[in-house]
Amino acid sequence: MDDKGVVVSRDKAEAYYSDMDAVNLYPIWEVIKDLVPLEPKTPCLPYLWRYKEARNLLTRSSEMIDVVGAERRALVLENPGIRGKCAITQTLYASFQMVLPGEVAASHRHVPTALRFVLEGGGYTAVEGERARMHPGDFVITPNWTWHDHGNDTDDPTIWLDGLDVPLVGALDTCFKEYLGKDEQQLARPDGDSLARYGSNLLPEGLDWGSKSSPIFWYPYERSRTALETMRQTEEWDPCHGLKMRYVNPINGDHVIPSIGCYLQLLPKGMSTSPYRSTDSTVFVAVEGQGKTVVGDRTLEWRANDVFIVPSWHSHHHETHEDAVLFSFSDRPVHEKLGMWREQKGNA
Repeated sequence: MDDKGVVVSRDKAEAYYSDMDAVNLYPIWEVIKDLVPLEPKTPCLPYLWRYKEARNLLTRSSEMIDVVGAERRALVLENPGIRGKCAITQTLYASFQMVLPGEVAASHRHVPTALRFVLEGGGYTAVEGERARMHPGDFVITPNWTWHDHGNDTDDPTIWLDGLDVPLVGALDTCFKEYLGKDEQQLARPDGDSLARYGSNLLPEGLDWGSKSSPIFWYPYERSRTALETMRQTEEWDPCHGLKMRYVNPINGDHVIPSIGCYLQLLPKGMSTSPYRSTDSTVFVAVEGQGKTVVGDRTLEWRANDVFIVPSWHSHHHETHEDAVLFSFSDRPVHEKLGMWREQKGNA
């Protein structure tokens, strides 16, 4: 008997395997240890993308790529463990996108839900007839099947990080999109309307909200950063996360996007967090400050606007050289809704 439990001769086994292969069957005993391992395993690797390098390459693309013909000027962050899949994790996509002064990224809609985290510049984005002015640190969502376009009416380039659930939607064979047929959608509401309606601990009476995403599509960094600074006064630091807040859907308190959890956390100067791991894969953006994140045997040194990935079930901790703020997004909501999410704090 070999290590697979096969007890017949090699020739007989080979004939049997050949007969299975001919009718598209496969023996579970060949893969069962990898198919259902003793703990989560992922081909994704820890990695850090330096914003300075990415920005230089984006600038070079602006000399070569016309945003009208290319539709979007973006560079995909490919995880080195799954190159060729246009994915930063098994379920998430991320890219650096640039819109130059005077450009418009034409209106379309698609099944994947998207987020934008603004890194540099200004300009605007419009979602379902409402426009928001963008500033560094602002967090914007474009929910499933909503019309959206982006424009830059400033004198400087606008750059943001995209995050989408494209790999997850693709795995379900439900990924498609539609074009509006013109560059920009017609505006139907004043700027800031959704934030005023839903972002002040008030909801319109008689509201019948059918979407599973938040009705707020623009979360200004100034408001979120102020919240963290106010909380700082109580010194309630979590040993693994510092001060960490979750962006929420004000309708039900759930995640702002049903498939992607989004967070903002403050880590004070000199903090070294306790080890932490969870089943969701997390993409981090360094918003302020500098420090390092140790993921297993990898040390990722980061500063403002750098992006790094902590794959599923990888123990990690953060160390800060100065006060730092991290934005992050992960596939945690999917894990939670399916009853699969697990975490481990400390060295337990």
